[in-house]
Amino acid sequence: MEKALFEFMFSTGCRIGEIVTLQRSRIYWSNRSAIVRGKGDKEREVYFNIRCEIWLKRYLEQRQDGDTAIFVTERYPHRMCIAQMRYIIKRISKRAGINKAIHPHQLRHSYATHMLNNGPPLEVIQIFLGHEKSETTRIYAQLSGSLRKEFYRKYFKKGHKKVMMKKCIAFLQVLHPFV
Repeated sequence: MEKALFEFMFSTGCRIGEIVTLQRSRIYWSNRSAIVRGKGDKEREVYFNIRCEIWLKRYLEQRQDGDTAIFVTERYPHRMCIAQMRYIIKRISKRAGINKAIHPHQLRHSYATHMLNNGPPLEVIQIFLGHEKSETTRIYAQLSGSLRKEFYRKYFKKGHKKVMMKKCIAFLQVLHPFV
Protein backbone atom coordinates (compact mmCIF):
# COMPACT_ATOMS: atom_id res chain seq x y z
CA MET A 1 0.00 0.00 0.00
CA GLU A 2 2.83 2.41 0.85
CA LYS A 3 4.44 2.08 -2.58
CA ALA A 4 1.10 2.53 -4.34
CA LEU A 5 0.28 5.63 -2.32
CA PHE A 6 3.73 7.18 -2.73
CA GLU A 7 3.84 6.51 -6.48
CA PHE A 8 0.32 7.86 -6.94
CA MET A 9 1.14 11.06 -5.04
CA PHE A 10 4.38 11.65 -6.90
CA SER A 11 3.30 10.67 -10.42
CA THR A 12 -0.01 12.59 -10.39
CA GLY A 13 0.90 15.68 -8.36
CA CYS A 14 -2.47 15.40 -6.60
CA ARG A 15 -3.33 17.23 -3.41
CA ILE A 16 -3.72 14.87 -0.47
CA GLY A 17 -7.40 15.82 -0.16
CA GLU A 18 -7.96 14.79 -3.78
CA ILE A 19 -6.49 11.36 -3.10
CA VAL A 20 -8.50 10.86 0.09
CA THR A 21 -11.77 11.38 -1.79
CA LEU A 22 -10.78 9.36 -4.88
CA GLN A 23 -13.00 6.38 -5.70
CA ARG A 24 -11.77 3.16 -7.32
CA SER A 25 -14.32 3.67 -10.09
CA ARG A 26 -12.61 6.93 -11.09
CA ILE A 27 -9.39 5.14 -12.16
CA TYR A 28 -9.13 4.60 -15.92
CA TRP A 29 -6.50 1.95 -16.54
CA SER A 30 -6.61 2.15 -20.34
CA ASN A 31 -4.98 5.59 -20.36
CA ARG A 32 -3.46 5.53 -16.86
CA SER A 33 -5.57 8.35 -15.54
CA ALA A 34 -7.96 9.25 -12.76
CA ILE A 35 -10.62 11.88 -12.33
CA VAL A 36 -10.08 13.74 -9.07
CA ARG A 37 -12.21 16.35 -7.37
CA GLY A 38 -10.07 19.32 -6.37
CA LYS A 39 -10.45 22.71 -4.81
CA GLY A 40 -13.73 24.45 -5.51
CA ASP A 41 -15.28 21.02 -6.16
CA LYS A 42 -13.74 21.07 -9.67
CA GLU A 43 -12.91 17.83 -11.42
CA ARG A 44 -9.77 17.27 -13.44
CA GLU A 45 -8.04 14.35 -15.08
CA VAL A 46 -4.62 13.38 -13.74
CA TYR A 47 -2.21 10.86 -15.21
CA PHE A 48 0.09 8.32 -13.60
CA ASN A 49 3.11 6.41 -14.87
CA ILE A 50 3.50 2.67 -15.46
CA ARG A 51 5.34 2.15 -12.16
CA CYS A 52 2.36 3.65 -10.34
CA GLU A 53 -0.01 1.48 -12.35
CA ILE A 54 1.88 -1.67 -11.34
CA TRP A 55 1.94 -0.83 -7.61
CA LEU A 56 -1.66 0.37 -7.63
CA LYS A 57 -2.92 -2.81 -9.32
CA ARG A 58 -0.94 -5.00 -6.89
CA TYR A 59 -2.36 -3.10 -3.96
CA LEU A 60 -5.96 -3.24 -5.20
CA GLU A 61 -5.72 -6.94 -6.13
CA GLN A 62 -4.57 -7.92 -2.62
CA ARG A 63 -7.33 -5.96 -0.89
CA GLN A 64 -10.14 -8.09 0.54
CA ASP A 65 -12.66 -5.34 1.27
CA GLY A 66 -15.51 -3.78 -0.67
CA ASP A 67 -14.73 -0.16 0.14
CA THR A 68 -15.01 2.14 -2.86
CA ALA A 69 -12.08 4.34 -1.76
CA ILE A 70 -8.80 3.92 -3.60
CA PHE A 71 -6.79 3.90 -0.36
CA VAL A 72 -8.07 2.32 2.84
CA THR A 73 -6.69 1.64 6.29
CA GLU A 74 -5.00 -1.72 6.82
CA ARG A 75 -6.96 -2.79 9.90
CA TYR A 76 -10.74 -2.69 9.57
CA PRO A 77 -10.53 -1.26 6.05
CA HIS A 78 -12.27 2.05 5.56
CA ARG A 79 -11.40 5.23 3.66
CA MET A 80 -8.05 6.58 4.79
CA CYS A 81 -8.04 10.10 6.19
CA ILE A 82 -5.53 12.88 5.51
CA ALA A 83 -3.73 12.38 8.85
CA GLN A 84 -3.21 8.68 8.10
CA MET A 85 -1.74 9.46 4.67
CA ARG A 86 0.59 12.03 6.23
CA TYR A 87 1.71 9.44 8.76
CA ILE A 88 2.48 6.92 5.99
CA ILE A 89 4.63 9.42 4.07
CA LYS A 90 6.44 10.30 7.30
CA ARG A 91 7.04 6.59 7.98
CA ILE A 92 8.43 6.06 4.46
CA SER A 93 10.81 9.02 4.79
CA LYS A 94 12.11 7.77 8.16
CA ARG A 95 12.79 4.31 6.71
CA ALA A 96 14.58 5.94 3.78
CA GLY A 97 16.89 7.68 6.25
CA ILE A 98 15.68 11.18 5.44
CA ASN A 99 16.47 13.26 8.51
CA LYS A 100 14.01 16.06 7.88
CA ALA A 101 10.23 15.91 7.97
CA ILE A 102 8.69 15.08 4.61
CA HIS A 103 5.10 16.16 3.99
CA PRO A 104 2.78 14.92 1.23
CA HIS A 105 2.56 18.43 -0.24
CA GLN A 106 6.31 18.32 -0.91
CA LEU A 107 5.63 15.49 -3.36
CA ARG A 108 3.34 17.88 -5.23
CA HIS A 109 6.13 20.46 -5.38
CA SER A 110 8.56 17.76 -6.55
CA TYR A 111 6.10 16.75 -9.27
CA ALA A 112 5.90 20.36 -10.50
CA THR A 113 9.69 20.77 -10.45
CA HIS A 114 10.17 17.44 -12.24
CA MET A 115 7.70 18.51 -14.92
CA LEU A 116 9.37 21.92 -15.35
CA ASN A 117 12.81 20.33 -15.64
CA ASN A 118 11.50 18.09 -18.43
CA GLY A 119 10.31 20.95 -20.57
CA PRO A 120 6.55 21.51 -20.74
CA PRO A 121 5.37 25.13 -20.68
CA LEU A 122 4.30 26.49 -17.32
CA GLU A 123 0.70 26.66 -18.57
CA VAL A 124 0.65 22.86 -19.05
CA ILE A 125 1.97 22.29 -15.53
CA GLN A 126 -0.67 24.71 -14.27
CA ILE A 127 -3.40 22.58 -15.85
CA PHE A 128 -1.94 19.33 -14.47
CA LEU A 129 -1.83 20.80 -10.96
CA GLY A 130 -5.33 22.26 -11.20
CA HIS A 131 -4.22 25.82 -10.48
CA GLU A 132 -6.39 28.73 -11.53
CA LYS A 133 -3.52 31.22 -11.46
CA SER A 134 -0.14 30.81 -13.11
CA GLU A 135 1.47 32.66 -10.18
CA THR A 136 0.64 29.71 -7.93
CA THR A 137 2.35 27.33 -10.35
CA ARG A 138 5.47 29.52 -10.42
CA ILE A 139 5.79 29.10 -6.65
CA TYR A 140 5.63 25.31 -7.02
CA ALA A 141 7.99 24.81 -9.93
CA GLN A 142 11.66 25.63 -9.54
CA LEU A 143 14.43 24.83 -11.97
CA SER A 144 16.98 22.35 -10.66
CA GLY A 145 20.57 23.48 -10.23
CA SER A 146 21.80 21.36 -13.14
CA LEU A 147 19.18 22.79 -15.49
CA ARG A 148 19.99 26.35 -14.42
CA LYS A 149 23.64 25.59 -15.17
CA GLU A 150 22.70 24.14 -18.57
CA PHE A 151 20.70 27.29 -19.45
CA TYR A 152 23.63 29.43 -18.36
CA ARG A 153 26.06 27.51 -20.58
CA LYS A 154 23.64 27.53 -23.50
CA TYR A 155 22.74 31.20 -23.42
CA PHE A 156 25.88 32.86 -22.08
CA LYS A 157 28.59 31.49 -24.38
CA LYS A 158 31.36 33.82 -25.41
CA GLY A 159 30.29 35.70 -28.53
CA HIS A 160 26.68 34.50 -28.37
CA LYS A 161 24.17 36.78 -30.11
CA LYS A 162 21.97 39.23 -28.21
CA VAL A 163 18.89 37.46 -29.54
CA MET A 164 19.64 34.39 -27.44
CA MET A 165 20.12 36.60 -24.40
CA LYS A 166 16.67 38.11 -24.97
CA LYS A 167 15.12 34.64 -25.25
CA CYS A 168 16.71 33.60 -21.99
CA ILE A 169 15.48 36.74 -20.21
CA ALA A 170 11.97 36.18 -21.58
CA PHE A 171 12.07 32.59 -20.36
CA LEU A 172 13.22 33.62 -16.89
CA GLN A 173 10.51 36.26 -16.71
CA VAL A 174 7.90 33.57 -17.28
CA LEU A 175 9.31 31.67 -14.31
CA HIS A 176 9.98 34.64 -12.08
CA PRO A 177 7.98 37.71 -13.11
CA PHE A 178 10.07 40.06 -10.98
CA VAL A 179 13.32 39.51 -12.92
